[in-house]
Amino acid sequence: MIFSQSLKRNSDFRRAYSRGRSAAGRYVAVYCRRNGSERNRLGITVGTKVGKAVVRNSIRRRLREAYRLAEGGFLRGWDIVIVARGRAAGADYRTLRDDMLLCAQTLGLMREAT
Repeated sequence: MIFSQSLKRNSDFRRAYSRGRSAAGRYVAVYCRRNGSERNRLGITVGTKVGKAVVRNSIRRRLREAYRLAEGGFLRGWDIVIVARGRAAGADYRTLRDDMLLCAQTLGLMREAT
């Protein structure tokens, strides 16, 4: 990821949940909050209710790749937390990507198409 770093600290995740804005789709929920830097920080959460470790890691990899490929279209300077919902276990890559991008667009995280 060129313009992004990983969001790792629990306090950063909690801050995004409590003070950030959110949008929920059918398969993912996206939380965002300004971070005051020139880089985005991305955190991906997949709870144990979604499935066993293999399923959770697969969803996490798909969401990370979807973000990586669309990273150029995101505005910079945001903490972004993507939370996979229970239905994500049965979704394919394209469905997860489209749902994530729709939520990001709803939150105003995407650059305007010119």
